Formats: sequence, C-alpha cells, structure tokens
Amino acid sequence: MGSEHIRRWEPAARAHALTDPFGPGPVPWPRGTETHPADPARTAPAPAARPPFPHPRHTPAPARRPAEHTPPGPLRAADDIRRQIKGFTATGVVAPGEDLDFHITVDPPQPFGVDVYRIGHYGGEGAARITSSPRLSGMVQPPPLAADRTVSCHHWWLSWRFRVPTYWGVGAYVAVLTTADGHRTHIPFTVRDDRAADLLLVLPDVTWQAYNLYPADGRTGASLHHAWDEEGRLLGEADAATTVSFDRPYAGTGLPPHAGHAYDVIRFAERYGYDLAYANAGDLHSGRVDPTRYRGLVFPGRDAYWTAAMRDTAERARAVGTSLVFLSAGSLSWQAELSPSPSGAPGRLLSSRGRRGPGRPALWRETDRAEQRLLGIQHEGAVPAPHPLIVRNDGHWLWEATGAHEGDAIEALVAGDADRYFPRTPLPDHEERVLLAHSPYTDAEGARRHQETSLYRAPSGAWVFASGTCAWSPALDRPGHVDARIQRATANLLDRVCKRD
Repeated sequence: MGSEHIRRWEPAARAHALTDPFGPGPVPWPRGTETHPADPARTAPAPAARPPFPHPRHTPAPARRPAEHTPPGPLRAADDIRRQIKGFTATGVVAPGEDLDFHITVDPPQPFGVDVYRIGHYGGEGAARITSSPRLSGMVQPPPLAADRTVSCHHWWLSWRFRVPTYWGVGAYVAVLTTADGHRTHIPFTVRDDRAADLLLVLPDVTWQAYNLYPADGRTGASLHHAWDEEGRLLGEADAATTVSFDRPYAGTGLPPHAGHAYDVIRFAERYGYDLAYANAGDLHSGRVDPTRYRGLVFPGRDAYWTAAMRDTAERARAVGTSLVFLSAGSLSWQAELSPSPSGAPGRLLSSRGRRGPGRPALWRETDRAEQRLLGIQHEGAVPAPHPLIVRNDGHWLWEATGAHEGDAIEALVAGDADRYFPRTPLPDHEERVLLAHSPYTDAEGARRHQETSLYRAPSGAWVFASGTCAWSPALDRPGHVDARIQRATANLLDRVCKRD
C-alpha cells in the first residue's frame, strides 16, 4: 500500500511542475533527496553600479549562533504520506518582538531542530542562517481534518513558540526542520514592520495557499485547482476544493509552489541595495498596508488570487501616486474571499468566490473590474513550452542600456503563463502607455497566440508595470535563467519608481 500511495503522489508533483516550470530554485541548506545544483558563477554584468547586499539593517544576527541541526547520516525529504516531519505557523507573518507559533508533527516521535534562514543575496549564497532552536521533542499530531475537501490542521498542538528578536531585520524567512534520523521539511514565514521604505515587496501567500495540495497523499489533499478521486487520480478545478485552510503545511518539501520566483526577486533587489519593506498579500486584505509609506509595491511572483480588499488597497496605492510592479503573468485573475478559521482566527480560510454558489463570478474579468483595468493587460493562458520574448519600442527608457533592440528575441522568456492586451476590455486611465514586448507563441491546442509586456503612467504619476510572463523573475537571479537585459530593464524600472533616475 505504501508504494501505491507514493505512485499516487507523483501526479501532484507533475501538476506543480506544469504550473511552475522553473522549480523552487537554489537554497543554501542541504535538501537530502531533493538537492539542487550549486549556484554557478554569474557571468552576467551587474545591471547598475550600486553597493552590493548585505545592508547592515538586513543582517542583524548576533555574532554567536547555535550550531546548525545536521544529523550524522544522510538527509531525506519528508513526505505527506508518512509525515516524518511537517508543520506550519499560526500566522505566517510576524513583527520583531512578537511570538511565532509553530505546529509540527513528527512520526515516529523523536527529537528535532529548527534552523532559521533569511532569504537574500548574501554573496551569492541565496540565504543566511540567522539562528537555530534548541533540541525539541517531537510528537505525532492528530491526522488532518477534512470536510468537503477542505483540509485543516488547526487542531494541532503548539510545538514551539519562538519570540522574534527585536533586532531582526524584515524579510522572507524559511524555518528548516530536521529530525534526529535525518528527515527534513520547511516552513516559510515573513518578518515585517511598519516603517516607510522605497519599495514594499508583497509575498503572495494567498495564491500560495490556493495552489497548496497538502497532503499530497493521493487521497485527501486538495487545493483550489486539484484534488483526488477514490482511485487516486488527480482531478481538475471542477472537482477541487471550494475552500482551503492556511492552518496546514505546504505539500511536498514544505515550500510553497512558485515561492522561488519571489526569492529570485529578493536576491536581486537586495544585491543591488534597494530599500525594501516586506508584507504578505494577507496584509493588503487586512488593511495593514498604508500605500503612502512606499514609492512602489512589488508583486514578485504568481499572484492570481485577490480579495476585493486587496484590490482596493492596490487601487488606492495607484491613486495616491504609489507605483505597482507586477513581475509575473496571471496576476489578479481569480476572485477570492478570506474568512475566520473554526477557532476564530481571522483570514485563515481561503475560498474561491465563483465556486461558493451558482451565478457568482469566479474571475475578475467577469465583473466590471477586469484585471486589465489595473494591470494594463490580463491573462491570456498557459504557455506549454518556452518561447522568446520579442522586444518592442526599444527606444523607451525601460530598454535603455540593456543592449536590446527592436525585434530582438530574448530566449525562453515567455514561459509558464502569458498576459496580453485585450482590445475589447477597458484600459485604466493613463497619461502615457506603451507595450514593451509582443511575443508570438503556440498554445497546447496548436493555436497561435501572443504575449505582451505593459507599462503605463496613471494620472497620479504612479507607474504600473506588468511583465506578462512567468519567466521575468527567474531571469533576475535564477541560475541557468539569468538574463542581463532583463536585469538592466528591471533596474531601470525600479530606479524610476524610486525616483533615482
């Protein structure tokens, strides 16, 4: 039976691979059976002459840290069937000085440890270990609860409460959990504060959870896009969950699907000294984000699921002159709703609005607020194989000093999904507007389609950029995908947003 379940798990891995052809990207800690090649030496020229990361504000770790938790034997990735070690945090986001609660199951019960890493450039390492837990006692938690394909672990006991030191910097963090016998998993979280900054990087935790298939066991796991039938076959959206819970681990390695795209942007931005603050998409929803504190909001990866409150915050940002930078295709496609968990914790249940009742629109474009009215373009569809991005309007400042010329092909930069301009859909109000790429590709049915990259300036002075492809972020810092032209174009854009031009 065990081997059958492992075979059932494989379609889930393939499903995630299809939606993210770039995979999770490199990490600086050993991953056992899921290791990735070392970061090769970068040959691409720097997009700008700025002091390299780290910045003192982002490297607050004390000089002495506890030893890393590395067992003497080989490391092995935990899975969702045996659940050797899996876990999640109660909030996913925390401020310095606040407590972060970890809920972790360990089977069989045994000691385990937690090493906490901060994502950043760090001389090309990709992350740095900030601290480690003491040796902790693991226990087997109850099985996940499932009702109408909604899987939740909100009933798990508290395993470790960690108070984030007041001197820690903001950023994207990953807790790496390792058992005494060498099984390993991950738990991502964000450290935020309310200070003003040039750029606010918004991690798409709402969309990450929408695609989370935990447990990927061929039986009970479900996301808003997939589930299994009684024979262990992977089903599509029509049979997927209507509601998913944040109170559960992420499937597989414990890292969210598409998280690598956000980490690519973080490494690039911090390497070249951009002043970053951090938030989760849920902070847009809850009203924690004050757009007037920032010159731009950066959405680094696939960010398909938006609540009405999230969209209201983005539109308010544009109205007050805060720029919006969307670095992946498919943003703002699906309408979502957040509601409290059974324990009353706010925003811990995510629902696809269209599947909660007949006649309710699921896509933003099915309302009078199509995503093009904010982005300038909108989702066209999946790109089954990478295609080149074809440069357009090469005289524009975004392409300045990139070496790109009209009609140049940037290989494999249209991948994953693509956006384009829809002539019959209203455009946002704008002072100026330009399409910076027009790239033909062939869809899965053999039909000819095209991708476009958009930039416009709102009447408030805010810039709104949409890359129109899922390959833009990996081109910034992903080994094997780095493109100096995209690095320089992104630097041109962020400099203009930060008024450094």
